[in-house]
Amino acid sequence: MTLTKTPVIRNRRFSPRNLFETCMALLVLCNYILVIFDLTYIPLRDFWLQGRLQITLLRFNEPIQLGPISFQELQIPPDKPLEIPFVKGIAKYDVVKGIKPYRSTSEYLATVDKLNEIINQKVFNPEFNLQEYRQEIEKILANLRQKSVDMIDNNPFASAEKTGTLEKIKNRMRLRVFQTENVSAKAAFQKFWTWDYLSQNWEKELKFFNQEIQPLIETNYFRPLGEDGRPIDNFEAIDFFFGTIFFWEFMLRTWWIARTHKGLRWREAMLWRWYDIFLFIPIWRWLRFIPTVIRLDQVKIINLRLIKEQAVKGLVALISKDITEIIVLRIINKIQEYIRRGQVEKFIDRSLNGGYNNLNDTNEVIEIFRLVVNSTVDKVLPQVKPEAEALIKYNIEKILSQTPAYQSLLRLPGMKGLKTDLSNRLSSQLYQSFVNIADKITQEDEVFERLLQQLVQRFGQSLAGELQSRHSLERIEMLLIIFLEEVKLNYVQEFSDEDLETILEQTRLLHSKSSEITLVETMNPRRLP
Repeated sequence: MTLTKTPVIRNRRFSPRNLFETCMALLVLCNYILVIFDLTYIPLRDFWLQGRLQITLLRFNEPIQLGPISFQELQIPPDKPLEIPFVKGIAKYDVVKGIKPYRSTSEYLATVDKLNEIINQKVFNPEFNLQEYRQEIEKILANLRQKSVDMIDNNPFASAEKTGTLEKIKNRMRLRVFQTENVSAKAAFQKFWTWDYLSQNWEKELKFFNQEIQPLIETNYFRPLGEDGRPIDNFEAIDFFFGTIFFWEFMLRTWWIARTHKGLRWREAMLWRWYDIFLFIPIWRWLRFIPTVIRLDQVKIINLRLIKEQAVKGLVALISKDITEIIVLRIINKIQEYIRRGQVEKFIDRSLNGGYNNLNDTNEVIEIFRLVVNSTVDKVLPQVKPEAEALIKYNIEKILSQTPAYQSLLRLPGMKGLKTDLSNRLSSQLYQSFVNIADKITQEDEVFERLLQQLVQRFGQSLAGELQSRHSLERIEMLLIIFLEEVKLNYVQEFSDEDLETILEQTRLLHSKSSEITLVETMNPRRLP
């Protein structure tokens, strides 16, 4: 009884190494998401601050006709911005970017809040008398008029690069007060913040300001500069934590690669995983998508096979034309140089003087001739026998019909069938004689082989001797060089311009068929010898 060790099948997906690679890939992904969020936070801060999307009213110069529907303005949604829940809390990221409320705009909104507190008492208590607070309200309104003028003159939105927001505020106020944009924004604010204008409908006008103007003013901010002259950004400290982890991981990987592959220097080991360098350098952070995608593909979280195939195809399509031209032209140039150096004459000299190197002491020409004749006798001649005899018979009858003696013989009694019998017999005998001769050629015959070898050598020497004459040789060399030059002009360009996508598709199909054949042979229990 023989004991055999049963192999233990381990799940390599959950091995310690794969678990480490997966955790690092997920950490790289988290870092990249944080980097993208940081890079886009300032441009998207209005959305993170208010948690809503405002789709601007679209006005067209001429009505738009879509089938039976005609419209000249479009707004979605028609009444209020689209509210997105669970977003406003993200604006606390202002601390990381060093963002603080702008002092003048914050004081402006605080003054409006004081006015809202007084007016809300009237809303919730109809018996509340505003006239008793008119003097206080007038002071607040005067303060708001002055602050509005200062806001327009000083433009506190400029430091945050939000001057467009101030223009939007001014336009909305113009349309609200004067129903046109072709007036002074200061005049619109001066009229809006008056007792006479607001007393027409306190609730409606303040609601307009709170919903249309206040959210725009809230988006303004102040970002102080650091000692390096750049805006304060605390993300550097967060990214330093990730960068430290990735740096030491990179160094450990470099050490392991240099230790595993003998003769590999540290610099070469670092280049082995060059893409990981983007993970800990503090510039060009957006390039971290390269190691992120590569690592996620390595741990099979994503599959980039199709993308890699398309990338390879694109690269091949870009360089294959130039490479094809270079290779083919280089080969042709080498052949032309070979001819110009007189190598053709040297080749003929070697053939005449017996300078040809025979590797196996065998005359390949005679062997090829013998194999061709052997295949012809065994396989081809039996299959073409009817057609060959018919051809021979036709030629015999044609020759006999042109012979006067044979024509006289046919006039004798009983000679009518002589023509057919004679042609059949001669064609069969001639064909059989040819087969017998060919069959003897295939047999081992030293005399025949010697005579055939002498014929081949004599023919080659005569041809080479004739070609060696100076006039013929120079003519041949010149014609060969011109012929190769014509090949360059007429065929190399067409070859390089061939449809590369077709070639790549054929290559892909060829590999797929090879894979299928390999799979079938693997599954087949019987192996071919």
